[in-house]
Amino acid sequence: MLDFVLHIDKHIAELIKQHGAMTYVFLGLIVFCETGLVVTPFLPGDSLLFAAGLFCIAKQEAGSLNVYVAFATFMIAALCGDNLNYLIGRSFGKKLFKHENSKIFKKSNLDKTHEFFDKHGKSTIILARFVPIVRTFAPFVAGMGEMPYRIFLMFSVVGAFLWVGIFLAAGYFLGQIPAVKDNFEIAVIAMVAVTGVPLIWEVIKARRENRNKAK
Repeated sequence: MLDFVLHIDKHIAELIKQHGAMTYVFLGLIVFCETGLVVTPFLPGDSLLFAAGLFCIAKQEAGSLNVYVAFATFMIAALCGDNLNYLIGRSFGKKLFKHENSKIFKKSNLDKTHEFFDKHGKSTIILARFVPIVRTFAPFVAGMGEMPYRIFLMFSVVGAFLWVGIFLAAGYFLGQIPAVKDNFEIAVIAMVAVTGVPLIWEVIKARRENRNKAK
């Protein structure tokens, strides 16, 4: 998985070469699973969108992706994933996470998302798009908490639009810079580090607060 993330640009290039237009389906499925299934929070999200942006041009040619089709594909995948996750959380959430030591449905990930919700409220659905792991669990927790679907959907659309738009555009424009294109692995590591800062900060804050309460 680490190799796939660090060299995702090469894997996408190979997909385009071998499967052409079906590449949209494959990449869309990854985004759908990353946002729609609580058992796959480890799948690439930010890095995949960024890498896909490297291959996007306004008019699709051999070895490239059409930027408008890519945007539409990722938007649909992200929204479908969010909605599936919400429905699963609403229907089965409490049953799936009733075992404290489950290796598949890790309660620690759920607790982190609950803390994020407590701090940011409904806007978590938007903000969580930019925080790995929390992005996967936010719709699930919203469903568990029985957030009104109309409100959830509104925030989900805005969040998906910003997330896909920002990272796809970042890859599209920054990918034209030779230093970024020739050092993609470093660019991905830097991007993952930056997007992971909010999650790390939240964990540190939560631990400090717990220690203060214990005192």
